[in-house]
Amino acid sequence: MTQWFFHDGDQRVGPLDGQAALDFVRVHPDAFCWRNGMAEWLPVRAVGELSSQPNPWAGAPGMPPPPGARSRARADDIDFKIHGQEMQFVEVELDPGESAIAEAGAMVYKDASVQMNTIFGDGNNTGGFLDKLIGAGKRVITGESLFTTVFTHTGRGKAHVAFSAPYPGTILPLNLADLGGTLICQKDSFLAAAKGVSIGIHFQRRILTGLFGGEGFIMQKLTGDGWVFAHVGGSIMERELAPGEVLHIDTGCVAAFTPDVDFDLVQVGGVKSVLFGGEGLFFATLRGPGRVWIQSLPFSRLAGRMLSAAMPGASKGEGSMLGPLGDIVMGNKR
Repeated sequence: MTQWFFHDGDQRVGPLDGQAALDFVRVHPDAFCWRNGMAEWLPVRAVGELSSQPNPWAGAPGMPPPPGARSRARADDIDFKIHGQEMQFVEVELDPGESAIAEAGAMVYKDASVQMNTIFGDGNNTGGFLDKLIGAGKRVITGESLFTTVFTHTGRGKAHVAFSAPYPGTILPLNLADLGGTLICQKDSFLAAAKGVSIGIHFQRRILTGLFGGEGFIMQKLTGDGWVFAHVGGSIMERELAPGEVLHIDTGCVAAFTPDVDFDLVQVGGVKSVLFGGEGLFFATLRGPGRVWIQSLPFSRLAGRMLSAAMPGASKGEGSMLGPLGDIVMGNKR
């Protein structure tokens, strides 16, 4: 027998079957519903199995939801626990009908009652195939895959699913509802989120920032009102910037920031600092007000050290012009 789950704003009900589901629909005609086999929550008015039954709107089965109905839907209110220190993973607890989305290949384990479904994009695009393909293409541009995996609890009681990142670092849990609904973060940092969070693109509009900002012209933009889990390298520190307060950060160490923060670049210093300082040409400058998250070990820096160790004679000059000279002096050239 088909089991239905419903939500209308803050209320979540289910599983219900048969007459119990129809009774709920009659009382809550603007609710959204989900059952096993559906890729996403849909308005009950648009589901023939429910709307075709005798009810107050029997003359208009399949009627689309009223304007703004989709925008009132909230992301699933999931619970979670982060395990580990340097090699962390996050365990998400789901109630019946709740869903979490994750980057393809991030799952560690799940309970048997959690159904896994692979979809284009992040599952929040309700348009046609072309719209979903464009949404999936945006994910590829930001370093993610074409597909997102949706994990939905289809049983009773509590169920769990866990996700881990592909390299050492810290999992940063953030509630987008507490951040004004939007977070800008580095490419390829998205790990998992509550169903209802959307993954998009943020373009750096300044040419120099795009060329030398560490993350290029394109960053990830996470929008919604639910929990999201981003993975950053090394340890993480949060800074609250007052209006007009400026913070200089190594360009690769900028993990995330709120949209009200102004992100720009400033030259490191004189010629000697540029040539031998090992910090490149520019610092990232972040001007408040807003919140900033800083990572201690960008993946690019970790990859550079691994490459240097794996390739005999590779530069050990920390990115400065001193590298080749240092190799000659220290006898690293072969």
